[in-house]
Amino acid sequence: MVRRARTVSLPAVRAALYLVRPLRDVAAIRECLRADGAYATYALAQLAPRYFPLVSCWEASGPAGRALVLFSRGGLGDAVYMSGEPAALAAILALHQGPRHNFATCREAHLPVVERYYKVANPRPMLRMVVDRDSFRPPPAPRSGVTVRRMMSADARLVNRLYSSEGQPAFYSAGHIEQGMYHGVFAGRRLVAVAGTHVIAPEEGVAVVGNVFTHPDHRGRGYGTLVTGVTTAALLQSCHTVALTVDPTNEPAVRAYRRLGYREESRLVESPITRRSLTGLAPLLSAALAAWRGRHEGGELVDVPLA
Repeated sequence: MVRRARTVSLPAVRAALYLVRPLRDVAAIRECLRADGAYATYALAQLAPRYFPLVSCWEASGPAGRALVLFSRGGLGDAVYMSGEPAALAAILALHQGPRHNFATCREAHLPVVERYYKVANPRPMLRMVVDRDSFRPPPAPRSGVTVRRMMSADARLVNRLYSSEGQPAFYSAGHIEQGMYHGVFAGRRLVAVAGTHVIAPEEGVAVVGNVFTHPDHRGRGYGTLVTGVTTAALLQSCHTVALTVDPTNEPAVRAYRRLGYREESRLVESPITRRSLTGLAPLLSAALAAWRGRHEGGELVDVPLA
């Protein structure tokens, strides 16, 4: 007796089609980033001539909307900026995932998509604050015995010693100090606080302050406010907008930045990420197929499953 094979009905997988294209025109990328406001400050700085050769950028469009992903290697090194609708973002990341290890800036709504393609080590909700020449309020003058000065390449060892004072080693190079803009607060002859920059781009009118640190034994004396204020004032001479990112639960820091005229502009998530594809071969093969499908559309066509 011959038994008939049983037919099993499987639910159809519903998907939407997205067109993914590279963006190479600086003006077009700038227009997209400026629409994101302060959230895009660091990415916008990457359009400066000395950084842009290290940038690759992709956009996607489809039924749910648009997205943009910008990979950069200027300033802090490998970083990726993500913006737009999650489904459109998934279309880009299915094909273009960048280096194995990266540092991501995204929205909280992007995390499920990001986690599909990367291991997300430590997603931290952060607050982006900005100040401009009109809103900036200079810090109070330093008290007697306290001085502030610009840090130079010869100060790299001094800066690293301060950053390492809580047990975590720091390895800032002389070039990093020289190319950025770092200031230090000295109590007598001792460096007790420092603030620097992640990126400076006068061509785009923006700079990002970072690496603000005060020695544990000298906190609560206004040194962090002082050194951030001095660094901000120097940056505003060549940039109309200065931004920084801070943990919103660090209330003393948030209050200090507000006293300098910084205001809250956006919420974001930052995290180191590691690409799940060990070799990067899978996204390359997917991109090749998508390019063939989209050969008459001026880009790559990719299906994104509907939620």
